[in-house]
Amino acid sequence: MALSKRHEWVQQSEIRNMSIECDLMGGINLSQGVCDTEVPLIVRRAAQEAINDGINSYTRYDGIDELREAIAKKQKLYSGMSVSPEEIVVSAGSTGAFYCACLSLLNPGDEVILFEPYYGYHISTLIATQAVPAYVRMTFPDWRFTYEDLERARTPRTRAIMVNTPANPSGKVFSRAELETIAQFAIRNDLFVFTDEIYEHFVYDGLEHIAPATLPGMRERTITISGLSKTFSITGWRVGYSICDARWAQTIGYFNDLVYVCAPAPLQMGVAKGLIDLGPDYYHRLSIEYLGKRDMICGALGEVGLTPCVPHGAYYVLADISRLPGETSKERAMQLLHRTGVACVPGEAFYHDDAGENLARFCFAKENSVLAEACDRLRNLRL
Repeated sequence: MALSKRHEWVQQSEIRNMSIECDLMGGINLSQGVCDTEVPLIVRRAAQEAINDGINSYTRYDGIDELREAIAKKQKLYSGMSVSPEEIVVSAGSTGAFYCACLSLLNPGDEVILFEPYYGYHISTLIATQAVPAYVRMTFPDWRFTYEDLERARTPRTRAIMVNTPANPSGKVFSRAELETIAQFAIRNDLFVFTDEIYEHFVYDGLEHIAPATLPGMRERTITISGLSKTFSITGWRVGYSICDARWAQTIGYFNDLVYVCAPAPLQMGVAKGLIDLGPDYYHRLSIEYLGKRDMICGALGEVGLTPCVPHGAYYVLADISRLPGETSKERAMQLLHRTGVACVPGEAFYHDDAGENLARFCFAKENSVLAEACDRLRNLRL
């Protein structure tokens, strides 16, 4: 007996590996984006009330009406997208939404362009669905790219492009001009555009999140993917969604039914209540709160010579760890963990080659007291 050949397509992510190493040492985990901050009370209560009210059975394969209607209203209010509930599929987190979209729209051997540094689960999902990743390299610290970069990555098998904005791990917020470049490329080559916009409300320095689907010619070819894991600090609830043209949504929904059946019913109710009742002030306070966390961790990293690339969005920071001992980013990250008790993610987790060997990602989605302790530990580092 033996494992299937598919086992070669997936592996334990380095993000989770570092979380395990951190737990073994009893350290402070700045590796995994687990959101230690408080869940809004209104969201918690609504989920509890749903359980008490008996909303504990299967839902529609694409999510409860209340949640899909709430998502549609939110998209109109915050991104200007006019969508109907029939164009929304609620899934098991944004990763589940992406997986079902890939199963629906990609054939084995189709190529998908990703911007590098990338989020590892995007790569793993593509490989698990037998798609082939191609890469557009953006470099530390400005993370720029050109239309020519996109063309160099294109082949006759290119089927789609993935855009993560604000981006994990770089914190890059794609500008309107950059998104227009991507739109021009996608339209000219008749490509789908998958987006990961789960950090849409974590934007700093006066920048704005622009939903790629709102650009001219992009509505029908864009599969907008997001969720509430980060916004409401409910990473374990697994409530995400995709938004796309109705031609694609039904099949995405069928795959969602096959793989996940549905997202947890009472938790969908909790999320719906949060979307309905938490207005612009909540999201504004969120960005202000995380701006302070960003400045706290970037300040500590800079003081000890681990130069950060200050992110404009999301809640991660990539830093130059080349001054730490070691031949690889994993060895350097382990050195940092053993010397300070602070865990980060080796940069090699975000590149297909050795380009990340001098980088590491730090997550600042922590309660201020925990983040302050981590910063104090980092400041005691002697290089």
